[in-house]
Amino acid sequence: MQVFALFFVVAIAIGGVAWVFIYPFLSGERTRERRMANVARSEPMVARATRSAQKPRREQIEGTLKEMEQRLRQAKRAPLSVRLTQAGLNWSKRRFMISAGVLGVAVFAIPMLVRAGLLVSLAFGFAAGAGLPFWILSFLKKRREARFLNNFPEAVDVIVRGIKAGLPLLDSLKLIATESEEPIRSEFRAIIETQTIGLPLGEACLKLYERMPLPEANFFGIVISIQQRAGGNLSEALGNLSRVLRDRKKMKAKIQAMSTEAKASATIIGALPIAVMCLVYVTSPTYIALLWTDPLGRIMIACSAIWMSLGIFVMRKMINFDF
Repeated sequence: MQVFALFFVVAIAIGGVAWVFIYPFLSGERTRERRMANVARSEPMVARATRSAQKPRREQIEGTLKEMEQRLRQAKRAPLSVRLTQAGLNWSKRRFMISAGVLGVAVFAIPMLVRAGLLVSLAFGFAAGAGLPFWILSFLKKRREARFLNNFPEAVDVIVRGIKAGLPLLDSLKLIATESEEPIRSEFRAIIETQTIGLPLGEACLKLYERMPLPEANFFGIVISIQQRAGGNLSEALGNLSRVLRDRKKMKAKIQAMSTEAKASATIIGALPIAVMCLVYVTSPTYIALLWTDPLGRIMIACSAIWMSLGIFVMRKMINFDF
């Protein structure tokens, strides 16, 4: 009896598994479910026609975005002449290199006159010729970008109000090029001059990012270029862009306010060893003079400078927020 009962239970189990997994394929139930799903997922003919009509526009927008992405990659590797333009300087590359060389030679000659040694003179000359000019160029570039960001949302609002009042886009750009402050005025004047020589207005606006490598300028160029190619409500698009620019400006100010305490702490920590060394030198010069008179002291001060530089770089990386 136990054997028959066990056989009966096993037969029922096998039959249940076959009923669940094999019967739907044999009876056509799975095919019927698939057919019903296809019928439920099918679209009306009007929707299919609309989608086929919108496909070229979508492909056109995708092609525009791909071209813009290539432009962004090229803008990141800007040559020296472009960086001079971004900094607002009318210098040529040759003039900049000659000025850097003259500065390096002049700084190299000063330690040599006081007999500080050849290595020290070379170090100061190399830092002044190869480092200081590019640091000044970067400083001028960032200062000009900050001025541009400060007035750019207002310029976009002027374009939005001009379009809503019935003015063409080019006339609104000309109004900004004559009434706005620098560097907004010069940048929009460059857009108008580029468009005057035959380049489409969308392409001219995209070149703004090459002279002003900021996300906000990139957003503006993308909006104008897509509108020129695919159409749409330009006033609404620029109004949304203006709101995004103002929100980014508020977020940047909020980040700066929240990171002020960390920046102050990093400044105090970085300046504390130098301040202590100066105070010890004023009070006990012979005690601390071993750091630059004894060979072991020179090694210690060099290692300390390296570790301090690493610490400053780490702290700067921690408090330098990007968004």
